[in-house]
Amino acid sequence: MRNTANSWQRQCAYHALANLEVGNLSCIPVYAGATYPLINTPERFQAWESVHGKLPWEGAFALENATAEALGNDPTSGDPNRIVKPAFIEGFPTTKINHSTSAANFMVEMVHKYPHQVSIYSAGALTNVALAVRMDSDFASLAKELVIMGGYVDVNMYQVTGDYLQADINSDFPEIVIAGNVANQVQSTQEYLDEVYTVKNEYTKLFHDHYGTEFPFWDETAAALMVDRSLATNTTTGKWGVWVPHCSTDGDITNWSVAYIDVDISYGSPNYGNIHVYQAMLKPPGVRNITYVNRIDGAKLKDMMKQAMWKPPTCS
Repeated sequence: MRNTANSWQRQCAYHALANLEVGNLSCIPVYAGATYPLINTPERFQAWESVHGKLPWEGAFALENATAEALGNDPTSGDPNRIVKPAFIEGFPTTKINHSTSAANFMVEMVHKYPHQVSIYSAGALTNVALAVRMDSDFASLAKELVIMGGYVDVNMYQVTGDYLQADINSDFPEIVIAGNVANQVQSTQEYLDEVYTVKNEYTKLFHDHYGTEFPFWDETAAALMVDRSLATNTTTGKWGVWVPHCSTDGDITNWSVAYIDVDISYGSPNYGNIHVYQAMLKPPGVRNITYVNRIDGAKLKDMMKQAMWKPPTCS
């Protein structure tokens, strides 16, 4: 299920098809998600940047750049339905997107068919999840959990704890798990890329040749947490909010408080899209508990990734 985030929805869906074909996994259907977010557009986003400054990660809403696309970059801005073939390092797919239903409707159907058994994983924009929540009031409560590769809490967190923590959205999922700053814990290295490629197959070759050493394992961390929660070595969960320690000047924990969270979706705000944290006396209504992960077992994560690439499942 693909929606617009790093690139346009259609290009992302074709990447999903191509990656499945590489591993003989085309029996897994790919459903088209939302082309546009519920609030923003490229034009609105670029107008926001002209007032508040550039964001380091602009995704599909970066200015259209034909030169970059010709060199193999995914499309940005412009026509959301165009496909840039040079970007398909994994090979251009021969299979097709499944248009029998939408991504949001597929999720709704699955949680009703398998109540409290479906884990929903989001590595980027949550537009499809938001649509499913609005389509069916039972959707969130019928899911098993929502696992998110979620964002950062900026210096606003100092108002509550004097430290950086993460949090995210409010809905009645039985559990919401956030992998925020912890996703920066394990960095890709050339040594690890070479280790993975000691077993030769299409997935290890793609990983070795194209992942690089610039980024940590962001999305992989959240996906691994969904597969095996014991990967987390330190988590924080609050009953009605996020429980966070208050520290004295020497670093000792002196007492406990509750931090409440929200997301800024006010278009005119310089903090649009940021998570905001409140003290109890200042909080708005409608907060809920989440589980966010403070630390993971990095060696275990790399071993899980390695084994998944060494012995990938196939439709056969």
